[in-house]
Amino acid sequence: MSRIGKHPVPVPAGVTVQVTGQDVTVKGKLGQLSLTLVDDISATLENGAVVVKPANDSRKARVNWATSRTLLANMVKGVDTGFTKNLEITGVGYKAAVQGQELLLNLGFSHDVRFPIPAGITMKCDKPTSISITGFDKQKIGQVAAEIRAYRPPEPYKGKGIRYADEVIIRKEGKKK
Repeated sequence: MSRIGKHPVPVPAGVTVQVTGQDVTVKGKLGQLSLTLVDDISATLENGAVVVKPANDSRKARVNWATSRTLLANMVKGVDTGFTKNLEITGVGYKAAVQGQELLLNLGFSHDVRFPIPAGITMKCDKPTSISITGFDKQKIGQVAAEIRAYRPPEPYKGKGIRYADEVIIRKEGKKK
């Protein structure tokens, strides 16, 4: 038995879940998400919770059981409370600002980097060296954060670049004289 998959996903008040065959649609105050489950997985709505079970005893069903349950749990949490990912910028002269529907990054290049903010995502720059990415789709937030980080990943000698707020950069020792 899957330790994660056997737990039902509770549906909070204000969130509606609709299961139609293999398609699951979740609506909440922040938005709407949908997921198509693998054929070997079935989902049902029971007593205010979504129960995910394998349709048969195949290896593929056992492998995808907990994954499907976790994706559904992330959808329910996303449309109810949302997700946030924070990035920090380290380096002399490196800064970020939100201008309309674009994120403007000064990262030491000869030009400013303009990153268009996708639909369903909001960004804030409380300080010029911090970026807060908020939305209801966890996968989309992670993808946007990874794309922004890829412009100037942190380097190991001085730690300059864009990093996740909870990321630890292992520093290397420089040259010795």
